Amino acid sequence: MTSDTSSAVRKVRSGVSHILLIVVGIAFLVPLLYAVSTSLKPADEVFTPTPEWIGSEIRWQNYADAFTFAPFGRYFLNSLFVAIAGTLVVVVASSLSAYAFARLKFRGREQLFVLFLGTLMVPQEVLIVPMYWLMQSLGWVDSYWALILPWAFTAFGTFLLRQFFLTVPVELEEAARVDGCGPIGSFLRIMLPLARPAIAVLTVFTFIAFWGSFLWPLIIINSVAEKGTVPLGLAQFIGQQGTQWNLMMAASVMAMLPTVLLVILLQKHLVRGLLVTGLGGR
Repeated sequence: MTSDTSSAVRKVRSGVSHILLIVVGIAFLVPLLYAVSTSLKPADEVFTPTPEWIGSEIRWQNYADAFTFAPFGRYFLNSLFVAIAGTLVVVVASSLSAYAFARLKFRGREQLFVLFLGTLMVPQEVLIVPMYWLMQSLGWVDSYWALILPWAFTAFGTFLLRQFFLTVPVELEEAARVDGCGPIGSFLRIMLPLARPAIAVLTVFTFIAFWGSFLWPLIIINSVAEKGTVPLGLAQFIGQQGTQWNLMMAASVMAMLPTVLLVILLQKHLVRGLLVTGLGGR
C-alpha cells in the first residue's frame, strides 16, 4: 500500500469518526435543547398537534415561577450541602483505602480487595430496606446524616484511585523515604498531588450521583419542604391538578447547572484522568 493510499484511508476513517461523533452529539443535544425550549413556552403551548421549538412568546418568567411554585431555593441548598459533603467523604475515604490496597503490604490484601469489589455487584435497591432499618436504629431518619453517610463508602472510588496509584513508580516513594517521609508523608506529598486527575474523575462522578439521587431521599426524608433535595423538588411539579411541564423543565435546566459548571471547572484534570485511570497496574 502506497503512502498516498494510506493517507487517503486515514482521512476517510477520520471523516467517518467525526461524522459519527457529530451524530452522537446531536442525539445527546436534542433532548437538552427541547427541555430549554419547553422551559420558555407558555403552559398551554407545551403540547401542540405540531411540535414547535419556539412558542408564541419567550417566557423567562417561568424560571422565577419555578422558584415560587415550590421552595426550590431550599432544595438547591440542601442538594449542594449533601453533594459537597458526600463527595468530600468519598474522596477522603477512597483515597486512604486505595493507597492501603495499592502500597501497604498486609496478609490477605488481594483477597480483601476482591471481596471489597464484590460489593459493587449488589444493587442499591437490595440495600434500601436494611439501610433504612440501620438509619432508624441510629435515629438518623429524616436527617442529613442519612443522606450522606450510607452511600459515602463505596468500592468504586477505591478501585478507581487504586488503579491510578499503581501507575505511580515505586521509586518516587522510595526516594521520599530516603528523605525521611513515612507512609503518611508519602501519601500526602507524593501520591495525592499526582492523583489529581483521578480525584477529579471521582469528584465529578460522586457529585453527580449525590446530586441526582432520588430513591433514597424519597424514602429517608419525611420533611421534604425543609430537607428535600432537588430531585424531590422536581417531583413537586406533578400533582393531582396536572403537571406544570414548563415550570418543571425550567427547574430541570437550573438543576443541571451545578454539574455542568463542575465539569467545566475540572475539565482539564477530568480528560487526563479518564485517559490514564485504570490503564496501569503492578
